[in-house]
Amino acid sequence: MAEDLRTKRQEWEDNVLKPFVARDPNWAHYRETPSQIPEDLLYLPPDTVGDAYAAEYLDRLGFPGQFPFTRGIYPTMYRGRLWTMRQYAGYATAEETNARYKFLLAQGQTGLSVAFDLPTQLGYDADDPLAQGEVGKVGVSISSLADMERLFSGIPLDKVSTSMTINAPAAVLLAMYIAVAKKQGVSPNQLRGTVQNDILKEYVARGTYIFPPAPSMRLVTDLFEYCKDHMPRWNTISISGYHIREAGATAVQEVAFTFANATAYVEAALKAGLEIDAFASQLTFFFAAQNHLFEEVAKFRAARRLWARLMRERFGARDPKSMMLRFHTQTAGVALTAQQPMNNIVRVTIQALAAVLGGTQSLHTNSMDEALSLPTEETVQVALRTQQILAYESGVTDTVDPLAGSYYVEHLTDAIERRAVDYLERIDRMGGALGAIESGFIQREIQESAYRHQQAVESGECIVVGVNRFQVREERRLHTLRIDESVQHAQVQRLKQLRAERDSSAVIRALQELEVAAAGGDNLMPYILQAVETYATLGEICAVLRRVFGEHRPAVGIF
Repeated sequence: MAEDLRTKRQEWEDNVLKPFVARDPNWAHYRETPSQIPEDLLYLPPDTVGDAYAAEYLDRLGFPGQFPFTRGIYPTMYRGRLWTMRQYAGYATAEETNARYKFLLAQGQTGLSVAFDLPTQLGYDADDPLAQGEVGKVGVSISSLADMERLFSGIPLDKVSTSMTINAPAAVLLAMYIAVAKKQGVSPNQLRGTVQNDILKEYVARGTYIFPPAPSMRLVTDLFEYCKDHMPRWNTISISGYHIREAGATAVQEVAFTFANATAYVEAALKAGLEIDAFASQLTFFFAAQNHLFEEVAKFRAARRLWARLMRERFGARDPKSMMLRFHTQTAGVALTAQQPMNNIVRVTIQALAAVLGGTQSLHTNSMDEALSLPTEETVQVALRTQQILAYESGVTDTVDPLAGSYYVEHLTDAIERRAVDYLERIDRMGGALGAIESGFIQREIQESAYRHQQAVESGECIVVGVNRFQVREERRLHTLRIDESVQHAQVQRLKQLRAERDSSAVIRALQELEVAAAGGDNLMPYILQAVETYATLGEICAVLRRVFGEHRPAVGIF
């Protein structure tokens, strides 16, 4: 069987590795340690292993870039190309956020990631009474195409990859992005990036939903279909375990509940008439990286293998790209402490290392001060430098999946996959993710996990340095970022001017056509794009959809 391993490796090199590196002019095969010890791209079990071990290896781990993708979705992983360094940013006005983006790009960031304020996330304009006091506070305020134009002013959209963390009104914000690109002379088929568009996790972990589940799922699949036809390089959804984990879930629950939601999206798309291999390669995921280094590495590896098997065995995918789990990672905001905030640099470094060792495709590292405020330029630069030091100084990118073969890591990988499958089978018996959400099962599981963790912290069983052990009397010396209340006033004035200057009859006409389409069965993306291009506002578009779809009201007692 050792001979079989060598044969399989040669087949992989001939059929997977060589064609891949032939397309990469930057491929540099030779690497060595500082002591001049040569480093191979990939390490396998020794030739002395028995038949049973070799067979198990091929079944459970295989080769990078090949089913079941446990060792990575690309044959060379970071030896060929580093992950995208994508710092999440957004605050106050579009101009201020635009300046932060240009600062980050100048510091070596390789992708943009947009944080929107709460009114935007909930489909309200900055002048809506319900937006009072929240405009620009936890993200950038975007009420219209004019705001989006200012947000990306001077940033060529055909040269950057952009991720937008937006869910309930995802279709509207994507339409604004498309419209800005068109004004720059950039075709939608040139755009690269991701829109989060993951509404199911809003019902269980965040709460920024607008519409009931059924019309929300329609918006999701309409966006899938539109991007399949017009934006082949765009990721249509980022199915988020991050917020599930931040709400208190364990690593196992993060994988299980994320994949339960993913399964629901896939089934909805199939029901809408899409073919699995026509849209599955545009699905992406978003996970958290927590403090337990080895469990987090194992979680990412288990998730990759489990997703590949789900896509092939459950949904009949045939294209290997449909089976690849591509994911963004963010370090754990919930792990940051207001006490001794400098300690957060160490926490973030461990979490980022776990994401890289686990094979992430892009990464956001939190800033040390985010338990206190939005990050300053100084602290966000340290967070970005953390990624760059890992990439260029640590050596972790020299070989693919360097922790493979560790007895401990492989045990954890198998255990996480097995326990996640158990959860998925339970959720299937409830009718899938929607049934589990409606019954409150997923919410209760997360709440109970969060409660157990909090009890462990309060009892001292779980040690949090600087919080329940090793405390010191300290005087806060960090400069923190504060959003001035004048931001809302400025946004309101701009909206007033926009409404006075735009073609009101064109706006009314576009909104009426959107309402008719929403009441019918047409794909809504072209109608939303048309409305956006007349400078109809986010709030006006969402108000139309609220009239047709209604608003979601959670069952009493679930939360």
